Amino acid sequence: MTAQVRTDDDLLKLGLRDRWYAVCPSRYVRRGELVRLDRAGEELLLWRDGSGQVHVQEDRCPHRGARLSLGVHMGDRIACNYHGVQLDADGVVASVPGSPGCALEGRRALRVFPAEEGAGAIFVWFGLDEDAAPTPFQLPAPLSGGEWDEFLCYVEWDCSHLLSLDNLMDPMHGAFLHRKSHTMFSGRREAAFQVRDTDTGFVFEKTDQAGVNFDWSEWVDHGGLQWVTLDIPYPETAGPGGPFTIVACVTAIDEHQHAGFFWRCREVSGWERDSWRFLYKNRLERRHWEVLEQDREMAEAMPDDAWARENLYQHDIALVRLRRVLRREATRQADVLAQQTPARVPATR
Repeated sequence: MTAQVRTDDDLLKLGLRDRWYAVCPSRYVRRGELVRLDRAGEELLLWRDGSGQVHVQEDRCPHRGARLSLGVHMGDRIACNYHGVQLDADGVVASVPGSPGCALEGRRALRVFPAEEGAGAIFVWFGLDEDAAPTPFQLPAPLSGGEWDEFLCYVEWDCSHLLSLDNLMDPMHGAFLHRKSHTMFSGRREAAFQVRDTDTGFVFEKTDQAGVNFDWSEWVDHGGLQWVTLDIPYPETAGPGGPFTIVACVTAIDEHQHAGFFWRCREVSGWERDSWRFLYKNRLERRHWEVLEQDREMAEAMPDDAWARENLYQHDIALVRLRRVLRREATRQADVLAQQTPARVPATR
């Protein structure tokens, strides 16, 4: 683990460990190319082998620390462009052309991050123990195919990922910030809320209105993946499929930036799926981007000390609940990390 991600504050701001995080759309990593990404406090190299399988590793050559993302893609391995050291997909030094047979060859010298693909995105496992097997990867039900179809909307915002979580777990803002939206113009501007526990998290919902506006959000932490699900009622003019479901995952880039993945889903199949996809691309997508842009403008304009100067009320109990859940787990993980022996740094002469 990168040295700076060790305290509970680090883990809160950059993301809990022992979790799968979406890091980028699948289309960002093309065959024959090397892609550099910063995610969750880690410096990552992404590439595909000859079969198209994606691999994720540290963006650091074990020889001198040069960026492997500036190297050469060799099909089944990467060559550092500084001194030609070659590493395979398992992080093992396959060849040291400048000194054949040296002790570095055959040694696993590079951290490898387990990676999976699904629903148009690449997911990476960030583990507390670098050598432990990850939790088996499993997508949320609306992203798993079957009777569901989805479009992925990907964004990068200049604010903490925690502000996006606040926004997603705050249904009340829909009746104000998005009042002029084509789907959130109706419903009351006042509401009473309750928190309902589930086996995988909790639901925050209005007690006096349902199926009218943005009336509930669900926080889910299950199978090593965290996400928020919510429904937006859709008029019949928006085509078949019932409510418009959003599955959202957010991933810290650093303390002040994050990547957002918003899957826009409907439960459709057959001809209804074709109809929904046509309507979405030709009529609805632009409107949804407008709503998301309203959220971005609000989140990016929040001051750095916003949490310290809040005056919360009943509509904000989901925010308080989620922050406590995340802080509690961050504190637990920080205690685990504090007991780990730091990696030994070879002495220099």
